[in-house]
Amino acid sequence: MQLLAYIAQHSQLPTKSIENTVALLNEDCTVPFISRYRKERTGNLDEVQIGDIVTLKAQFEALEKRKTAILKAIEEQGALNDVLAQKIKQSGDLTTLEDLYLPFKKKRKTKAETAIKNGLEPLAKIIMAQRTENLSSIAERYVHENVSNEDDALEGARHIIAEWINERADIRNIVRRQLQRHAQLGTKVIGTKKEDEKAQKYRDYFEWNESLNRCPSHRLLAILRAEKEGFIRVKVEIEDDKAISDIADRFINSNNACSEQISIAVQDAYKRLLLPSLSNETLKAAKEKADEAAIQVFSKNLKQLLLGAPLGEKRIMAIDPGFRTGCKVVCLGAQGELKHNETIYPHAPQNDSKGAIKKLSSLADAYKIEAIAIGNGTASRETEQLVKRIQFKNPIEVYVVSEAGASIYSASKIARDEFPNYDVTVRGAVSIGRRLADPLAELVKIDPKSIGVGQYQHDVDQHQLKNSLDVAVESCVNTVGVNINTASVALLSYVSGIGPKLAENIVAYRNENGPFGSRAQIKKVARLGEKAFEQSAAFLRIKNAKNPLDDAAVHPESYSIVNKMVKDQGIGLSEIIGNKEVLQKIDLHQYCTEDIGLPTLEDIIKELEKPGLDRREKAKVFTFNQNIRTITDVQEGQLLPGIVNNLTNFGCFVDIGIKESGLIHISNLSDSFVKDVNEHVHLHQQVIVKVLEVDVSRKRIQLALHK
Repeated sequence: MQLLAYIAQHSQLPTKSIENTVALLNEDCTVPFISRYRKERTGNLDEVQIGDIVTLKAQFEALEKRKTAILKAIEEQGALNDVLAQKIKQSGDLTTLEDLYLPFKKKRKTKAETAIKNGLEPLAKIIMAQRTENLSSIAERYVHENVSNEDDALEGARHIIAEWINERADIRNIVRRQLQRHAQLGTKVIGTKKEDEKAQKYRDYFEWNESLNRCPSHRLLAILRAEKEGFIRVKVEIEDDKAISDIADRFINSNNACSEQISIAVQDAYKRLLLPSLSNETLKAAKEKADEAAIQVFSKNLKQLLLGAPLGEKRIMAIDPGFRTGCKVVCLGAQGELKHNETIYPHAPQNDSKGAIKKLSSLADAYKIEAIAIGNGTASRETEQLVKRIQFKNPIEVYVVSEAGASIYSASKIARDEFPNYDVTVRGAVSIGRRLADPLAELVKIDPKSIGVGQYQHDVDQHQLKNSLDVAVESCVNTVGVNINTASVALLSYVSGIGPKLAENIVAYRNENGPFGSRAQIKKVARLGEKAFEQSAAFLRIKNAKNPLDDAAVHPESYSIVNKMVKDQGIGLSEIIGNKEVLQKIDLHQYCTEDIGLPTLEDIIKELEKPGLDRREKAKVFTFNQNIRTITDVQEGQLLPGIVNNLTNFGCFVDIGIKESGLIHISNLSDSFVKDVNEHVHLHQQVIVKVLEVDVSRKRIQLALHK
């Protein structure tokens, strides 16, 4: 099978779109660039569809690589013939391919191998032929120094037959299909672990049984984690008698001593070889499917988090609250630069609330603070109440900001490079303040797994997770665009066509030569060639540039078309930008060329209407119920304000202002059936919830979304 046919078969996308997209990928074009600036060539495919082509292309290439390796391995054994080679070349998936390779695979020493060395293969062939009535006397001929008696000879022959059965692709498919359709997932607690305190969170799975097909991803991952931690045993089972009967029907065509031996061999092959191997394969496939679902949830959540509402370029005071160690306070300029830092001790044991209020008030005046960001960790509620008591000279809005991952950032190389002369407490507070100003710019500096918006992120395939999250971050960064004169190395490295090394070079050039004045100047950065410029330029924005298009998502390759539109309208470029009335009158058909069609021209008009528009919402002030401090304050029936802080396939978690987040199960999101949690709530959404149940001992709170 050829690459294009493989992708078409698995994606249902138009062949021409696939062909052109693959060609662009082979030219080292990025997904954000292709989806935004090559719509005519792809047939207007979106990022997701292009991402699917990328994935399928990689799968096909891995399959072809494996075929080459298998063909070579079988050929070296002198066992490759034209029929087998053709079957291998035509294989459309890895499972079929590995089944074909199984008889030739180097194995650990097996019972069948020992039997073959003892000369019992001819006896196995005689039994399989099922033509002899006097098997006992034939078996006696194979008794020698390594085969003690007739029973040993027959047992050895059965081991050989069992291996033949196990290596037959059609037989493996019989068992595989039954497992795929009817497998039951069963669990049993390990007796010595039943009372273990750590095992209690898994007690729902101490005795569990359900169809593997119907087991949702989050439950399967929880069960497998419990098994990994040594609290339960997991089994995958089917109806053994039916499977054995179906296999036997393929081999037994007589009713004699040979058929009896084959029947025993079938049972042995099934129980010793086929079921253990294929039940593991089935569970592994279910795990991969669960991984995929969990990674999709994580990626969706991460995108929502990264595209969270920014406050914008404001002078911010950030407070990382604490009790014994005090509250670390930093003052940031409008560009996020650190102006001042110190520690206050308003809470126990020092209880210097008067001194803290006085200090915060004077800092707000001195640095003309416009907003205050308070981390949502220990002592957050107490610090928020303290701040709200202060009578500032100018109105200052107070925000509670998630600290998730701030400690990871503060100890990272990125943080050390940014603030080499400050300790981790200062860096953590700076991160909290910058998150309020621009979540995307700050959160890209942290390993996504540490941000706390995933579902079993440590249990899924880590390579697949990293790739998916990198794609999610790249998509968000390029959707919003990046101010090249203020962006960090971490943020720039996610821009289409840039990467870590070029990002460092951009910042080095900026530090040496001052801010970029135009997109054309970007070409002067060391090692940033024509290809990198083509892929990145439209995503890099320059504020207050001489050419206003340099702060828009219009690609430099389209500047000439915009200039022609401007000339035809008889007005200046600055006059046409934002002038919706004029822009809507332009006949786009007269600007179509061989390379640029209506999709790109329509995008250009949209961008000229609102150049450089940040599509994200603006940050909103939020206040928790001031009477709720711990889980013991939460009572059934209460209506509480909260913020959605994590989404899963089974519901969403809501921060109600205490250490424990409450769960709105998917069944409590709406009065009607809920297919997708994301259709009802989104990350960081401010909601009102009703308390349904409080389990203080297990620290669990059940909520319902209140309309």
